[in-house]
Amino acid sequence: MIEVLVVDDDTRVAHVNAAYVEKVPGFHVAGEAHSAAQALRQVEELPRVDLVLMDHYLPDDTGLSVVREMRRRGHQADVIMVTAARDVSTVQEAMRHGALQYLVKPFAFAGLRAKLEAYAELRRTLDGGGEAEQAEVDRIFGALSAPSEPGLPKGHSPTTAELVRRCLINADGPLSAQDIADRTGVSRQTAQRYLKLLERTGRARLTLKYGDAGRPEHRYVWATRA
Repeated sequence: MIEVLVVDDDTRVAHVNAAYVEKVPGFHVAGEAHSAAQALRQVEELPRVDLVLMDHYLPDDTGLSVVREMRRRGHQADVIMVTAARDVSTVQEAMRHGALQYLVKPFAFAGLRAKLEAYAELRRTLDGGGEAEQAEVDRIFGALSAPSEPGLPKGHSPTTAELVRRCLINADGPLSAQDIADRTGVSRQTAQRYLKLLERTGRARLTLKYGDAGRPEHRYVWATRA
């Protein structure tokens, strides 16, 4: 079993994330922490921590500060950032300190499951040991690149799905297919197709904007999930 420490300042969110982890075969929640101090103490005291799901905004410090201190103390547990922090500087710092994945809140269970399954695949690949040819190196790095929208229907691109998803998440309000097209560079028809997919899978909510005449405009917002 892969032993996981769940770190989140919100107790309710930590419980939800822990429940998500327990639903993925091969993973077990070793503990929860709700502050930087608790996280460091858990890493020190738990019998084993293989993976830390690390929030960034903690009441007494940042998650990245915890990661830095873990490394200073010699703890090599892997880290997946699970946070609402979306600024590029935080993402870059997470990369520099060895975070293997970065999952932006809010997200659905499928998003976290994809990250965990990619991590499990990475561990299986690395457990073989020995030397790696280029193809094996590519497979190791590829194991970290699971798409954020797993199980896309045939004919759908993970890259385009991610573009539309990010656009909705970062929006200040509802967006139409034309708004998405203008912001991402895809066609309006393509944007509409991916928006409908996100709506069907519960990741986006459809709202209607009524004008003076004609059909109402379909607008979409990212569904708020823990």
